[in-house]
Parts: sequence; structure tokens; C-alpha cells
Amino acid sequence: MPRPAASQLAFFASPAADAARPAPALTLGIDEAGRGPILGPMVLAAVALDAGAARALTRAGLCDSKRFGAGAEARHRRAALASMIRARATFVGLEVVDAAEIDVRVDRGELNVLERERAARLIEQAPPCKRIVADGARLFGPLRAQFPGLRAYDRGESRHAAVAAASVIAKDERDRRFALLCACWRDEFGEIGGGGYLNDATRAFLRAYLARKGELPPETRRSWGCRL
Repeated sequence: MPRPAASQLAFFASPAADAARPAPALTLGIDEAGRGPILGPMVLAAVALDAGAARALTRAGLCDSKRFGAGAEARHRRAALASMIRARATFVGLEVVDAAEIDVRVDRGELNVLERERAARLIEQAPPCKRIVADGARLFGPLRAQFPGLRAYDRGESRHAAVAAASVIAKDERDRRFALLCACWRDEFGEIGGGGYLNDATRAFLRAYLARKGELPPETRRSWGCRL
């Protein structure tokens, strides 16, 4: 009887042998996108990578999502990387916070608390990880009391590819959701620029919406208290 080819041997491995094989050490990265805009949600992401996935994604050009800039080309590049991350990562988790919840927590002075609560939820959903690295020393540092293995740094994406991956996943999801909002309004108000940040393009849209409908869009963070 011929021996199975090397590529076929794994098919015949016993469950006991698989169970005895140690799982690769994972690093969980945490980051957010959309904390600052006046329009649309805030998104937190967590990504768990083993060393091989981290190396492969770094070679593919993974970096902090902010370094891609804005515009259609940047969104396309983030989307392509997000697809690669999902294919390589052991775990990808998302928490989406809408404008209404942000307003409630800002009114209480609890925006940082809200982010920590959502980050903790992601950590609890993730598989066991050797390291947890979060972007934002003051923001996520207090979570060490709950998760002693967590380390929080400013510019955390420079510490590990898992944080850069979380940055890309969060920003890509924010991009996608904001594009859906813009598509809902396009026929009535035309193209909406500005990415939801408080700039001239966003102000122009908000003024037009307010003038026509007598109120701001439901996706607006009223707690920002800005002058239009």
C-alpha cells in the first residue's frame, strides 16, 4: 500500500495528536477609530495574531490606518489590508458605538469609561493571548487592574502589528458605515465630504440638512456642542 503524500498526512492525524500540539502564542491588539468625528459611529477593534501572521502582514504593508490618509484611494488600501488581516488573524472582534450612546456617556463625562468597557468586552471575547497591547496609555492603561497582562502605549501600533491591524479593521469598518450613511443622503444633498469630522465640508452638509429638515441628522453627536 503506498504511503500518503506529505501534504496528506495531516488528514490522518488523530484528534489526540492535535490536542497535544501547543497553540501558537498570540498577541491581541486593541485600537479605535472615529472618536473625534461629529457624524457617525465610533468603532473599537481587537485583532489576535500569531508571530507568522504578524510578519506576513507587516511585509504586506500593514501600518497604522491613519498613515493611509483620507480619500478613496486610502479607503481602498485599508479595505484590501482589512481583508488580508481577516484571512490571517486568529481572532477579529468589533464593537460599534452609535452617536446616541456617545452623547449619553459624554454628558456624564464617561467617554473614556465607555471605550474601556467596550475594550474589556473584546478582550473577554478573544481567545487566550500571551500579550494584550492597546493604543492609548492613559485611555486603556486602567484596564490593567482587570487584565494584568495588558500593556497600553501611545503609538501602540509601533509596538506590535496586532495593534496596527486593529487600527485598520476599526477604520475600515468606520469607513464602510459612514459610506452607507452618505449613500442614504446623496440623492437629497449630493456628495458629502469631510469624513464626518468637523470641517467645512461636514458643516456645509449639516447646515443644509438643518435648513431643510429643521433638525440635525440622527447620526450627529449633539454632545459635541459645535457651532455650525
